[in-house]
Amino acid sequence: MDAPYIQQERCRENNGGNSMPDVNYHKQAQNFYGKAPVIILGSGASAAHGMPGIQALADHLVENADVSGLNAAEIEAWEKFCQLLKDKVNLEDALHQVTASEDLTSRIVKSTWGLISSEDSKIFQMSLQDNALFPLSRLLEHMFKSSLKTINIVTTNYDRLAEYACDQGRIHHYTGFTHGFFRQLADPSEITSERKANIWKVHGSLDWFQSPLEDTVALPNIQDIPDNYQPQVVTPGTQKYQTTHLEPFRSIISRADQALNDAGSYLCIGYGFNDEHIQPKLMEKCLRQKTPMTVITYALSGLARKLILERGAQNYLAIERGENDDQSIVYSSLDKNPLKVEKNIWSLEGYLSLIM
Repeated sequence: MDAPYIQQERCRENNGGNSMPDVNYHKQAQNFYGKAPVIILGSGASAAHGMPGIQALADHLVENADVSGLNAAEIEAWEKFCQLLKDKVNLEDALHQVTASEDLTSRIVKSTWGLISSEDSKIFQMSLQDNALFPLSRLLEHMFKSSLKTINIVTTNYDRLAEYACDQGRIHHYTGFTHGFFRQLADPSEITSERKANIWKVHGSLDWFQSPLEDTVALPNIQDIPDNYQPQVVTPGTQKYQTTHLEPFRSIISRADQALNDAGSYLCIGYGFNDEHIQPKLMEKCLRQKTPMTVITYALSGLARKLILERGAQNYLAIERGENDDQSIVYSSLDKNPLKVEKNIWSLEGYLSLIM
């Protein structure tokens, strides 16, 4: 069923508001959605639920990271890092410009875990009171009304909002581990169900830890980091590349790559196109093989604009927020000019009105 007709106007530099023909972007959205997209969740997908962004994380690290007992070289590195942040260098660039020891890196990871885990827990508590909290639940439920048996979700987020959304929709999910309260790494073939969402968390998860045996386990029901356990979340910086070559990240990234490679289309939610573990495969498929891509976000990042709008992607629909929550700007491969739409279709909730 087609979405209701939406009043549109061409976005001109002079904001003249000249009307234009409907390019039927809602049909384009339905067409791309009908190709069973792989879902790519970026930080914007979690920010919509109040999860802290990169700037909030940077502020938290400066104010709360435990740096007691560090040696002189580590203190120097930490002070340089803090100064870079005060000079408005973004967090990832700042971490690339300092040489952090294993101990300092561990403290950054633990402080990061503390902030994200606290907010993650608050959102879970909210979900217990609001059965409609996650639009992602409704999206997944709608996708499974077809003949689909498996949905692949690829995400750079540490939080467990995708898992909570699956639970609210009564959808079994697999993140690389067995079921239970003490989860161990498991091959996908070990976890079978009539329908299943694979959640490929390429930068780790709040409930992943390296155990004293130096393997990775998942502990979903804890509020604090257990003694002698290390959170398995990959923070920005030079350690990021080394860590992701180790298990379980190597296998998770490989399976995410396979999901991206096999996809009939992509649905990117709040993704900024700035991660080397997802972006290359994604853009190769979109540029070389013309795989359809839908992007919905609060604001398209500069890199997203460059990759999608300037590098020659031929099958895309990108939607960002306009001047207010009830306005959207639509960039479509069907028209060289953007459209201004007086309706919220840039959020996941709004996007659902196009496809359901």
